[in-house]
Amino acid sequence: MKDNTGYVWKLGMFVAVGLGILVVSIYLIGMQKNMFGNTFQLKTVFKSVSGLKVGNNVRFAGINIGTIDEIALVTDSSVLVYLIIKDEAKPFIRVNSKASIGSDGLMGDKVLTIHPGIENAALVKDGSSIASSEAIEIQDIIVGLKKSVDNAALITDQLAVFTYKMNHGKGALSKLISDEQFSESIKGTIINLEKSSNEFARFTYKMNHGNGALSKLVSDEDFANSLDSTMTNLKTGSKGLSENMEAAKSNFLLKGYFNKKKRAETKKQADQIKQEEQRQKKLNKTNSTPKAKKDSIF
Repeated sequence: MKDNTGYVWKLGMFVAVGLGILVVSIYLIGMQKNMFGNTFQLKTVFKSVSGLKVGNNVRFAGINIGTIDEIALVTDSSVLVYLIIKDEAKPFIRVNSKASIGSDGLMGDKVLTIHPGIENAALVKDGSSIASSEAIEIQDIIVGLKKSVDNAALITDQLAVFTYKMNHGKGALSKLISDEQFSESIKGTIINLEKSSNEFARFTYKMNHGNGALSKLVSDEDFANSLDSTMTNLKTGSKGLSENMEAAKSNFLLKGYFNKKKRAETKKQADQIKQEEQRQKKLNKTNSTPKAKKDSIF
């Protein structure tokens, strides 16, 4: 009898402990699934859920506020996701909030994150829809990283070719680096250019501050006005000289000289015209001779 009592007592303890563990497990699972608190539902649409599963956490400002309740495929390019959210988070989620899918760590489970909206927007209600932003896939990151690595390899190869040509080439840049004589020539050219620039600087300084005629012509306004006046006087004098020459032609003392000069010029022009006529006749005669021979042949 005593043995049976001990057995029953042990069995009762085992069952009690098992029931306790079951209750605690149910409670923890219920807390995780928001089964024992007031909740409301939200929904959002993604083109791809990127491995998101029912039961994954929903976060707002880094805090778990709910779980994924259901995932439904609507079309070939849209997936509807239902969220169960704790009521205590409702005052912070607005209708212009956005949902995105991320990872809990580098290789952890997927997490849906709700990003805050604009403060003056309305708050969400039970069954409200919020916008979504597509997540960056790991594959996209790997593809982008591969392109970067390929580009880096290409740049490295080109840099190796460039440095080889610089060390062994015959171009100007290669000579500038490796040819000492060419380098000295370039150095001499630079020195000459520096000297020329210094000379030009001194020239311009003297032009601006010197006392010579050219400097005065450039910078002295009185000298420029005087030169302008001189040119005007020369122009007036040349005009007067032309008028005097015309008057001299009418003078009886010089009239014979000018008439003789005029006759000589007229005779010279007549001789030139006569020579031109003779040359033209010879040219015409030369052109007509082959034609006559051609007519006689045919």
